[in-house]
Amino acid sequence: MTNTATLASHDSADLPAQAISARGLDKVYRSDGGGEVHALRGVDLDIPRGGIFGLLGPNGAGKSTFINILAGLVVKSSGTATVWGLDIDRESRHARAAIGVVPQELNLDAFFTPYEMLEVQAGFYGVPPSERRTMEILERVGLADKARAYSRSLSGGMRRRLLVAKALVHNPPVLVLDEPTAGVDIELRRSLWEFVKELNANGTTVVLTTHYLEEAEELCDRIAIINKGQVIACDDTRALVERLDNKELRITVREPLNTLPGALSRFTVDLPDDHNLNFRYRTRETEVRDILAAVAEAGLTIADISTEEPDLEDIFLELTRDTAGFETTDKV
Repeated sequence: MTNTATLASHDSADLPAQAISARGLDKVYRSDGGGEVHALRGVDLDIPRGGIFGLLGPNGAGKSTFINILAGLVVKSSGTATVWGLDIDRESRHARAAIGVVPQELNLDAFFTPYEMLEVQAGFYGVPPSERRTMEILERVGLADKARAYSRSLSGGMRRRLLVAKALVHNPPVLVLDEPTAGVDIELRRSLWEFVKELNANGTTVVLTTHYLEEAEELCDRIAIINKGQVIACDDTRALVERLDNKELRITVREPLNTLPGALSRFTVDLPDDHNLNFRYRTRETEVRDILAAVAEAGLTIADISTEEPDLEDIFLELTRDTAGFETTDKV
């Protein structure tokens, strides 16, 4: 296989505008019993070169199927796709060499050392021994001191970093991280975030799938949300997060309430019982201090306050019910 460095150099003057582009991408899985699962439904998506792109969605939304099609691990049913400007059908070998994928599963051989794994992986991609950067990559992911240790002796966090190292051996211009921080502790998550930023600063286009909205906000320039095999939203991160800016403030008061005080009528508020008020608001329209001032104006004594933000499941449900309000400035 041709070395990626020669077919898609980060320094080339004719770099593609889109790191990944898909049009009408469709995938139907068929079972022996004749049943069908429509994993992707006519996906149109452009992932710009040079950024960090977030692909969000619930379990079973189609994220992994989309990635595996690009990586050549799953055969699409219809549609077209390119990686680094290379058609995944007509230029399949070069397209696969242009992408590195870090899977969710810790699929490592227990009897190989990190050094051996990276050497074997580089061989799979046709990287000549003189061009391999095994120790350099292990150093970058913090595993140089474990280069000769069996992978079975590594901690979960170290194994996760080793997967990232394996995906980098052929110097791909596009790196896909499929739920890289699922089940890892906060310290390791932060460490991986910093490493992703470093890779991106050095020219690698990063595609990140995650369940964590916080992670997407922290890292990504643009975000697409996929649900039931369809892209239902795609926008710059800030614009998309603002659209999903729904919060709830729950206030417990000492005085019993039978009806909602008039001072609170200008807010969206529920009275689930005689001591609790649930306010739903958008932070760009309402400030918490305005709500607290209105509660004081109503002559109520606050006993407790808690806030709640929607998780991604809530957001997905909202977008699925009404996607018309989430159109983007470009085709998705």
